[in-house]
Amino acid sequence: MKKVGILGGTFDPPHIGHLMIAEEVHDQLKLDEVWFIPSYEPPHKEAGGTDIQNRIAMVEAAIEDNDHFTLSTIEVDRAGKSYTFDTIKLLNEKYQDIKFYFIIGADMVEYLPKWYRIEELIKLIQFVGVKRPMHNLKTDFPVCEIDIPVMDISSTMIRERIKNGKSIKYFVPSKVLQIIKEHQLYESN
Repeated sequence: MKKVGILGGTFDPPHIGHLMIAEEVHDQLKLDEVWFIPSYEPPHKEAGGTDIQNRIAMVEAAIEDNDHFTLSTIEVDRAGKSYTFDTIKLLNEKYQDIKFYFIIGADMVEYLPKWYRIEELIKLIQFVGVKRPMHNLKTDFPVCEIDIPVMDISSTMIRERIKNGKSIKYFVPSKVLQIIKEHQLYESN
């Protein structure tokens, strides 16, 4: 059976932390692939942000040089709120020969009790929790814990740096930086 990691998120923008997490989990769990799934509209965040086409283009640019990273637009194609339960249910129905591993940061592990249909969801997929600064991985839910190098970087921080005229070189892959500059993303008006 094929083993596939899923890294979901807004990817607004995708950064080297996302790539490092995906690569570390891929290696440590001996996964065949990691699928990056941009959310159309995450249920836990305000709507808005960068339009989905720019976010998809940035994810494609970020992962293009890694042959075991793939973009999946399953949540974008569905539109509306992106509940993990609905996505995993669809993936399990469509790909019955794949075991999926849902990769989340420690901040999301703490939030699991509030997830939509979490009691059903934990029966459908293996959660993989990775460390994040200022968060722990303590939970009553079955989460496979992965130690990775700690990198204190976030999309929010990158957007703030751009808004304040600071460099984000090396925070994002160069091709993502190129898209951000070309479309003047995250600049204050």
